[in-house]
Amino acid sequence: MITKKSKWESLQQKINIIIYGTNTPAGRLFDLVLLGVILLSVILVMLETVQSFDAKYHNQIIILEWVITFFFSVEYILRIVSLKKPWKYIFSFYGIIDLIAVLPMYLSLFLTGTSVLTIVRAFRLIRLFKILNHPQFTGQSIHLIDALIASRGRIFVFIYFVLISTVFIGSMMYVIEGPENGFTSIPTSIYWTIVTLTTVGYGDISPVTPLGQFLASFVMILGYGIIAVPTGIITSEIALNSKKNNALPPMMPCTNCGVEGHTNNANYCYNCGSELSHD
Repeated sequence: MITKKSKWESLQQKINIIIYGTNTPAGRLFDLVLLGVILLSVILVMLETVQSFDAKYHNQIIILEWVITFFFSVEYILRIVSLKKPWKYIFSFYGIIDLIAVLPMYLSLFLTGTSVLTIVRAFRLIRLFKILNHPQFTGQSIHLIDALIASRGRIFVFIYFVLISTVFIGSMMYVIEGPENGFTSIPTSIYWTIVTLTTVGYGDISPVTPLGQFLASFVMILGYGIIAVPTGIITSEIALNSKKNNALPPMMPCTNCGVEGHTNNANYCYNCGSELSHD
């Protein structure tokens, strides 16, 4: 027997579709508006740190910040009331970020200096991944994550080798140059090594002796190779995963919701979670 939904349940369902339904026109529009408000909020916080701009438009910035805070507060409440199990959202990653994005302006009423914490709203830009929930975008994200996971062992060994190298080279540079040339300690020398190895080169410390300059030249050349190695490891894994995926038969559209564009190694629909089948 089909039970008729109450007005509240119907309203709750409509709100849920708009807020969480990224595949519906209303849901996508809501997400785009939300993304625009988040971007505006982050820009305002950055402009507030520019003294000349803040001195001229301080009151307007505060008013806009409160308008944005009110918008985020309403959105947070609607996200809660539209769910049958709201605690799952409240204690989720997005729920905690959404709450933190709202609190600073309210705290500024009681504590000074907390309004600058509104920059945490930049974390809400992560919702871009949900807004761009396109099959191709989703598939490419999965390929990249798989490549990073598959490469983690080799990357860890490589980073460990680099750390040992920086300690060894930094210690050598301390012995060669000494405090009189700016290498006042081994940690300072390791800092110089890291800066040089990563090809940043601040120039605040530089070797003076011929032997130190020779070692610095070696570190500079080594830096280019070090930058290329992790890129090569991840690229090879991406190519390997792509070859594996192409070897699988193409996926049929989901028989439950009809969505297409799944990766060839997918077992379940990214939209509704139903089991998929190959041709």
